[in-house]
Amino acid sequence: MNTFRFPHPLVLLVGFIVLATLLSYVLPAGIFERRTDAATGREVVVPGSYHRVAPSPVSPLEAVVSIPRGLQEAASVIFFVFLTGGAFTVVDYTGALRRGVDWLLARFRGREALVIPLISLLFATMGALENMQEEIIPLVPVLLVLMRRLGYPVLTAAAVSLGAAAVGAAFSPINPFQVGIAQKLAQLPLLSGAGFRLIFLAAALALWIGGTMRYAARHRIAPETAEAETEAAGGAGRHGLVLLLLLLTFAAFTYGVLNLGWEFEQMGALFFVLGVAAGLVGGLGLTGTAESFIAGFRDLAFSALLIGFARAIFVVLEQGQIVDTIVQGLSAPLAGLPVTLSALGMMAVHTTLHLPVPSVSGQAVLTMPILTPLSDLLGLSRQVTVLAYQYGAGLCELITPTNGALMAIVAACGVRFDAWWKFALPLYLGLLVLGALAVVIGIAVGLQ
Repeated sequence: MNTFRFPHPLVLLVGFIVLATLLSYVLPAGIFERRTDAATGREVVVPGSYHRVAPSPVSPLEAVVSIPRGLQEAASVIFFVFLTGGAFTVVDYTGALRRGVDWLLARFRGREALVIPLISLLFATMGALENMQEEIIPLVPVLLVLMRRLGYPVLTAAAVSLGAAAVGAAFSPINPFQVGIAQKLAQLPLLSGAGFRLIFLAAALALWIGGTMRYAARHRIAPETAEAETEAAGGAGRHGLVLLLLLLTFAAFTYGVLNLGWEFEQMGALFFVLGVAAGLVGGLGLTGTAESFIAGFRDLAFSALLIGFARAIFVVLEQGQIVDTIVQGLSAPLAGLPVTLSALGMMAVHTTLHLPVPSVSGQAVLTMPILTPLSDLLGLSRQVTVLAYQYGAGLCELITPTNGALMAIVAACGVRFDAWWKFALPLYLGLLVLGALAVVIGIAVGLQ
């Protein structure tokens, strides 16, 4: 008997592009008026300004052209992935990564079970601080080496990295790209309700990490053994210098993102410098360093391009002018619901919207100006409205196939998307229930 298998990631994304094209013929075109928000400096919608406009269905030719346009719009992210992937390949070719993994495993011998929660907490922290996603892609080769040496399935590399980061970001009290933007748009003080969010962040991470550890234990196989090393002490010294360069780069990366407002261009340049320096210090020479960069570009080309194909879906929806129509159609029925049901309905709206609008910050500027005055009319706390956005939109990062970073990381791990769904979906549903519980409790305690 034939069993259904998830289509190839490229087939899946092209299918969504075709669906978006068809919707441009079915849904009426419409837009909201927009203004610049003083608090965030971003273009936001004007509540109640939705109106129909002339239909602009996307032709088959325009749909195909949306693919290179999507690649162009995601160019900064794609080139960041190429440059950082090349840099990590250089570091790997020096042998420093494997030596670092060996050192780490030696320190955790007999306590290997601690590796998963510790790495998950590290990525969850970065997710909570700066919504880490695409930045994870170049780290996948390192995580794969570590998980194979522990005997854990390769899917675990995606779970401890992107999975933990997405959970940390969704439940974060400080994430500037989710709760930060949403609170500004809702005219709430930054970090307000932080204690409440931290409680549910801890519960969410316990659920995700526990599920990851259970999966890893059930599917554990004989660990890979380290290859015999015959390097001289000088080689070990070079490895130490390369690892020191790596640590300094991560320190500069964290400082630049959090304090200097670095974009993907600055981050990519930093890791390019790391790759060149690591290659020369690690003894690869100029030619060896260049060849290592090329190998890294080749290995991550498919993962990087998936990001552009995912972006093309939104390009089609925007061109057909149906994104605002979808938002209006989903949000209008909430006005007739009781307060608690309206709040849970907001979660459902954000969950649904995240398929066509896979950017959490983009979704915030699109929906919060509409839902905030609606919540005032219903007598619903604005803080709870922000919670509904966080949990509804943020948790979708775990399962949405239009999330280019998710597709790229799963592909880089060599995991089929249906296998990822089989693992992540039960945990996602559990986290969604936890988020709904937080919303209901927030209403009950009068969270402001």
